[in-house]
Amino acid sequence: MTPTPPTPAAPWPLQLPVRDLMAFVQDRGLSRAQDLPAGTAVLAVPAVPAEKSPVLLDVREAWELQAARFDLPGARSLHIPMGTLPARLHELDRLQPILVLCHHGARSLQCVTFLQRQGFEAAYNVAGGIDAWSREVDGTVPRY
Repeated sequence: MTPTPPTPAAPWPLQLPVRDLMAFVQDRGLSRAQDLPAGTAVLAVPAVPAEKSPVLLDVREAWELQAARFDLPGARSLHIPMGTLPARLHELDRLQPILVLCHHGARSLQCVTFLQRQGFEAAYNVAGGIDAWSREVDGTVPRY
């Protein structure tokens, strides 16, 4: 008899490629989507009331934010560096979609895992981070 592998305590964090991030924005009738190829996949995110529009949670350090500022149309931007996230959880709404962003996607992935374990079921990692955004979607965002 083959043993059954253990079930992980939490599902893998939800990944949101930058092109899907633009589809997420477009799907809500917002602006800024000039480079998307036809057939880009749209991430299935539950519809939320306007007052529950997504939060773009930037977990980069302050100097990184100064090097490359990023705002997503239709989303409330919130800067909480990764190291301060546990102490600032009270600033987030568990019912609101949270799109977590960092430089390349590694720190944001860790933050999404942490948020999901704290009961934030609609937390998504922006895979590739702001660097992928600059390379694939908006070249005006500086790379560093």
